[in-house]
Amino acid sequence: MSERIDMTKEGKKKQFRCESLKRLKQASGFGSYQKDKKILEVLYRYIDQSNAKNVMLYIPLKMEVNLFPLIKRLRKEKRVLYVPFMEGTSFRLVKYRLPLKKKKFGIQEPNDSKQYRIKHIDLAIVPIVGVDATHRRVGFGKGMYDRFFEKQSKYIKQTVFVARELCYSKEIVTDDHDVEADMIVTS
Repeated sequence: MSERIDMTKEGKKKQFRCESLKRLKQASGFGSYQKDKKILEVLYRYIDQSNAKNVMLYIPLKMEVNLFPLIKRLRKEKRVLYVPFMEGTSFRLVKYRLPLKKKKFGIQEPNDSKQYRIKHIDLAIVPIVGVDATHRRVGFGKGMYDRFFEKQSKYIKQTVFVARELCYSKEIVTDDHDVEADMIVTS
């Protein structure tokens, strides 16, 4: 008996995610420093031109664009930086500050802080595994960004997706609730 291939939208999304993760792991090897440098320059120019003061970033995993040089530069300019702090199946934003501690899924986070009230985010920089024809995000499959954006999108002015390599599906594999980008930056 042959194995049944799942051709549902969810099955196609899982297959696309798996193939994209393989490509991103390969792109994270030799040459990733140069790719990241180019991406960070584009991001910095965009942040500067849009005069973004409150910026949502992420603390990178090995296969994601390394934002640490950008974080350092933006902190020197006194911009207010926020990063995800995981809570259950989603996250909330906390102000970026050191030291960082390694938490669930190997993600680093600053210490918890409930003292910051986030009124608005000028620009959200979001890591992606891939996108489809609708420019919606395919992530790691946990749905954390989807749940966060569902509740907070009214406070976020612009969303920029980043990845070292663009993994793109011509076929629509995302759902209406998946996060959509205003801009995508890759090498």
